[in-house]
Amino acid sequence: MSSNRNDHPPNGPLWTYGTHVVLGGAGFLGSHLCRSLADTGGTVLCVDNLITGSLRNIHSLRRLHNFDFIHADVTEVEKYERRNIATVWNLAALASPVAYLSRPLETAWAGAEAHRAALELATRQGARFFFAGTSEVYGDPEVHPQPETYWGNVNPLGLRACYDESKRYGEALAMIFSREYGLDVRLARIFNTYGPNMALDDGRMIPAFIKAASTKSAMPIHGDGSQTRSLCFVSDLIDGLMRFMAAEPDSLPTPPVINLGNPTETTVLEVAHACWAAIHGPDVTPRTVSTAPNPDDPKRRCPDITRAKEFLGWSPEVDLEAGLLKTADYFQRRAPYQT
Repeated sequence: MSSNRNDHPPNGPLWTYGTHVVLGGAGFLGSHLCRSLADTGGTVLCVDNLITGSLRNIHSLRRLHNFDFIHADVTEVEKYERRNIATVWNLAALASPVAYLSRPLETAWAGAEAHRAALELATRQGARFFFAGTSEVYGDPEVHPQPETYWGNVNPLGLRACYDESKRYGEALAMIFSREYGLDVRLARIFNTYGPNMALDDGRMIPAFIKAASTKSAMPIHGDGSQTRSLCFVSDLIDGLMRFMAAEPDSLPTPPVINLGNPTETTVLEVAHACWAAIHGPDVTPRTVSTAPNPDDPKRRCPDITRAKEFLGWSPEVDLEAGLLKTADYFQRRAPYQT
C-alpha cells in the first residue's frame, strides 16, 4: 500500500470547499480542532451546548471571518444545518469523570440520540463523518497494547458504563449508517490526550496534578499509582484527526477504525512527578496522597498505533516533558496560583 498521499498534513479541496461542522467545538479537543480547520482557510461552524465546553476556549476564534459559533444541542439540527456541509465532526461528549459520573443520562444520550442526529445530518448532506471514539471502549484490557481488533473488557453495568457503552454504541451506529446509507465514516479511538484548554476541575489526571503542584498541595493518586496511561499532547492528536479525515476512503482500513494516542506507557505516579517537575523543576520531590481507586479503573492503557503509522503516516512527536511544560504554562497564565 502506498502511503505517499498521507505523508503530510492535509491542505486541499476538502478543507476549502463547504462548511465543517464541529459538534462539541467549544470543548478541549473541539476547540483545537476548530482552530486547525480555520487555519486551512475553510469555513468552520462550531456547535456546543456548553454543558462542558467553554466560550473561553473559542474566544480568539470568534474574531475570524471563517468561524461561526451556535449555542445549541446536537439534536437541534434545524439551528445549524447549512448548505454545502463538507464534513461533520462529532466530538460532543461528556468525557471527563466529573462530568459523566454526575450526568450519566446526558452522557448516554450524547452517544445515542444526539449521535444519531449528527449521522442523519451528514447523510442528508453527503458529508464525510468523524466520530470521536475513545480508548474506554477497551475497558480494563486483557490484551496489551490494545489493537483495533480487540473487542474490549467493559463492565456494562458499572458507573462508567454511561460513557464507555455510549461510545461503543456510537461506533456501532456509525457503522450501521455506513452500511445502510453509504455514509463515509471515520472512527478514531482516542487515548489520553492533554494540553491547553482542558478544564482545571474536570477530574482528569493532568489538570488535577498540575492544580496540586501549583498550590503545593499533595498530589492525589487513585490507588497505588502503578496503573499506566499513554499521554498524547493535543497538537499531535489534532494532526492525527486531520490526517484521518483527509484520507481517501480506499486508503483506509476496513472498518475505518484507528487508534490515536502515544504508545509510550507511563505510570500514574510517574506522571504526578512529571507534573510537579513542570512547575517546580526536577529537584523537588512532591508529596502524594493515596485515594480510593476509581471504579473499573483500567490497570494498563496503551495503544497499538500500527494502523495510524501505516495508513496515516502518523505518530506523536511531542514528548511528555515538553507537553507538560506547555500545559503547566497555560494553567498558570489563567489561574491565580502562587508557586
